[in-house]
Amino acid sequence: MDPILEDKYRRQGEMLANKAKKTHKHLKKRFAQQGIEVFRIYDWDIPEIRAVVDWYAGHLVVGEYTRAQSTPDWLPMMGKAVAEALNVPMEKVHLKERKAGRQDGKRYERIDHTDAQIVMGERDLKFYVNPFDYVDTGLFSDHRNTRAMVRDMAQGKDFLNLYCYTGAFTCYAAKGGAASTTSVDRSETAVRWVRKNLELNELTSDRHIVKQMHTPEFLQKAKKEGHTYDLAVVDPPSFSTTVTTGESFDIVKDHTWLLNNVVSLMRPKSTIFFSTNHQDFTSKLDILPVSSFEEITDKTIPEDYISKRKTIHRCWKIIV
Repeated sequence: MDPILEDKYRRQGEMLANKAKKTHKHLKKRFAQQGIEVFRIYDWDIPEIRAVVDWYAGHLVVGEYTRAQSTPDWLPMMGKAVAEALNVPMEKVHLKERKAGRQDGKRYERIDHTDAQIVMGERDLKFYVNPFDYVDTGLFSDHRNTRAMVRDMAQGKDFLNLYCYTGAFTCYAAKGGAASTTSVDRSETAVRWVRKNLELNELTSDRHIVKQMHTPEFLQKAKKEGHTYDLAVVDPPSFSTTVTTGESFDIVKDHTWLLNNVVSLMRPKSTIFFSTNHQDFTSKLDILPVSSFEEITDKTIPEDYISKRKTIHRCWKIIV
């Protein structure tokens, strides 16, 4: 490796490690008191260090926002520097490349086949994560505040979770006393994961239904069969393509179509939480046939995800 580049990377590694260590120290005690084991300790805070670092109870997930000039040596050097600063052994460091731009169904992209899962706590719930095999680990920690809101509202409600991924929202709703939950995802891996998470939290019951289906197909079927709900979470990917039909979904273009169909399944005065992580999203919620909607992003983003550079997600509360 070029000595000048190596020296530059070593210097960047030190800067990254110092910043991550400082943030970890600042957050760990408070999060430990709340039972939060997964949190963010660095996200591109220093302009020249295009990294993201997440703490997973003694594991580190270190990502690089890659670009054309990225080199293969940079990310391992950053991972090693942070690991040494936080006394984490290298076998518990998981390196990820995060490509910018349009990612189709990225949450299911496999990078290994270990099928190893470890349990992480979030408040009084537990979730399986897999930091080894996928770009995303199975728990989107930036929505932990939103999950708490759902739990607080779930008592006695029929809850619908679309694009449910690994079912963290479902577990929160079930724990909050939902009368029933319905979780829908196109991925067989995700659907298995939801069932395992429900089981892990001793929430398995025939009142908690998990369906492997494409959302548009589910919406059509639920409408036909007369299913209705009091509470829903809709957190779709920004882009996706159905391999079998070639149909594509684009959150900016298609969110009103999607939400109109969800609204048609909701009972009067029910609530929908709608979220997207699309960085250039323009909402057209004013054309929906609903009582009210408000953007609640400032309440849903936890302190460890607040960033000057980007908004990790945006979230709206819609009252039907």
